[in-house]
Amino acid sequence: MNAPAFAPFRRFWITRVCTIMAFQMQAVALGWQVYALHHRAMDLAWVGLISFMPAVLLMLIIGQAADHFERRKLAMTCQVVSCLLALGLAWHSRSAPPGRDLLFAFIFLLGSAKAFESPALAAMLPELVDAEHLPRAISASSAAMQVAVIAGPALGGLLYAVAPVAVYIGAASLYLGAITAIAPLRRPRQRVSAPPRWHTMLAGIRYIWERRILLGTLSLDLFAVLLGGATALLPMVAHDILRAGPLGLGLLRSAPAAGALIVSLWLSRHTLRHAGRWMFVAVGGFGVCTIVFGLSHSMPLSLLALATAGASDMISVVIRSAMVQLETPNDMRGRVSAVNFLFIGTSNQLGEFESGVTAACLGAEKAIVLGGLGSLLIAALWYRYFPEMHRYSGTTTQA
Repeated sequence: MNAPAFAPFRRFWITRVCTIMAFQMQAVALGWQVYALHHRAMDLAWVGLISFMPAVLLMLIIGQAADHFERRKLAMTCQVVSCLLALGLAWHSRSAPPGRDLLFAFIFLLGSAKAFESPALAAMLPELVDAEHLPRAISASSAAMQVAVIAGPALGGLLYAVAPVAVYIGAASLYLGAITAIAPLRRPRQRVSAPPRWHTMLAGIRYIWERRILLGTLSLDLFAVLLGGATALLPMVAHDILRAGPLGLGLLRSAPAAGALIVSLWLSRHTLRHAGRWMFVAVGGFGVCTIVFGLSHSMPLSLLALATAGASDMISVVIRSAMVQLETPNDMRGRVSAVNFLFIGTSNQLGEFESGVTAACLGAEKAIVLGGLGSLLIAALWYRYFPEMHRYSGTTTQA
């Protein structure tokens, strides 16, 4: 990217790092606080479900908002709300941990702000760079996300060991940094030509439904991560199995992003040919690594398994991101990004609820192992029923 094109993207990159890092720091603190109250796996399940609810309840409104209003101002509004919520959590964590219901309320509000912000930011990216530079921008944006997901939990765990208030004050400061970075951006955008009506709100769903290969790619990632994701159980694993404390929890949450960052950097210099085949290899690797993590009682092995799972998942992220961004018209990108965000939220947050329920019934180790086996089963079924996916011979590159 040339210098004029790089300047606005640099601000976008800083905004993305700050917001994701702040959210990840809070996720460590909130997860630990919720589990520390009663040491119940079901409480962790509720954290995942409550985080996921705003994306489902508000999906159609979220997508329409990202296409109808200025995306920069919408993202800034969400960051202001998130900053105020972080300060509220700091206030309520001054002397004693907040009650469970209050924590759940903050989790819902934070999830709502993120649900509006993420599609708006995703839809902004193609407006900031030329089409020829978009793959490189996606690479840099993915790297930003992984850097934040690595640093955020580790810093959150470290600050929590000092004082819970420090985590939330740090998160609020990062949200302010994001607002400062994105505020000067002034980019023209294409507004939706039709007024916001029911059929325009459903356009993103129709767009994905009518493209079988896109539907197969998104749904494969959705169900594989929904079953195989173990993020919700990390407080339980750190506390009960590895005896690692909040700092150990931060490292466990950072490990998948560390593996993903390595793959992202590699893909920034290499072309990934036969993307469909690589998608199935990645999902299979993710399932195997999840099984290893579930059986592990060693911190180094657990970190290695999570890092490798994150590296595998990054391959599917690259394929999915490139397809969604490059094949969607700008005036629909917000709605399609909202549906994509719903898929991601379903796999992550609803997956956390599924993991928590299973762990409450079977224990953390069995729940994680069964989730990994479920991911392998999903990959086998999708290989059979979506043959166009593994036959897809296109290239996916971030260089």
